[in-house]
Amino acid sequence: MKIDKEFIHPSHPNHKLKLEYTETPFCCDGCREAGIGLKYRCDICDFDLHKVCAMAPNSIAHSFYKKCEFRFYYKPPGAYKRVCDACRKDVQGFIYHCTRCGFDLHPCCVNLPLRLDDSEQHNFYLCEKLSSACHRCGNKGLGWSYRSECKNYYLHVSCVKEMFVESWQTIYLNQNKNGKHIREVQMGMLAPSLKGTLQNHHKGRVGKVRRCCQMATSALRIIISAILGDPTAIIAAVIGVLLSK
Repeated sequence: MKIDKEFIHPSHPNHKLKLEYTETPFCCDGCREAGIGLKYRCDICDFDLHKVCAMAPNSIAHSFYKKCEFRFYYKPPGAYKRVCDACRKDVQGFIYHCTRCGFDLHPCCVNLPLRLDDSEQHNFYLCEKLSSACHRCGNKGLGWSYRSECKNYYLHVSCVKEMFVESWQTIYLNQNKNGKHIREVQMGMLAPSLKGTLQNHHKGRVGKVRRCCQMATSALRIIISAILGDPTAIIAAVIGVLLSK
C-alpha cells in the first residue's frame, strides 16, 4: 500500500498534512485517542492524525463480527454515547460503526493483529471474550483481550491502553522537573505498573512473576504499537527494555 508523504484530508481541508515520525505521545485529532510514531500533521494548526486514521478505508469487515459491515464515520452516529467494543473506551471521534448490529470499533482497534508471533516466547491470540481473569485488572469483563498460546496469560486491550495513558500522564509531570528524554521516563513508568499487578496475581511466587513478565513482553510490544496506530520497531524496543528491568 502506497503511503503519501503529504496530502489533504477531508477532516482538515485547509492545509496539507505531512507524514512525520515522533517518539513523543500525541492525541489524535481524528479518533481522540493516544498515538506515537508515524502520524500526519499540520504544524500551522497543531493538528495530528494517526496514520491509520488518516488512511482509514470507507468500510471494513472483521472476523469477530461476521454479519457486520462497518462503515467509517468522522463523528459517532446517533444521539447517544457510543463505546468501542474492542477497548471499551468512549467514542469521541473517528469510528467504524455497523448500523445493523450497533457495534463500534476505533480505527486503531480494527488493526489489532489476530495473532502475535514470537519465536522466543509464546504466541498470543486476540480474543473477543476472556475465558480467564486479566493479569492487569483481575477481571474478565467486556472487550477484547490477548491470551497466550498456553492459555495461562491474559491482558485486556483496555488495560494495556490504561497502562500507557497512566504512564503518559506521569511522563509529562516528571519531564518538566528533570528534563529527561521522554523514552527514558516512559521506560521507568510502565514496568512497575505491570509487575505490581503480576506480583499480586502470583503472590509469593517470584519465578512465576518473572516468567509472566517475559511472556507479557511479547504481547505488550505489539499491542501497544497497534493500539497507538504505529506498529514500528522503536516501540517494541522501548517496551522490551521496560519489562527487562
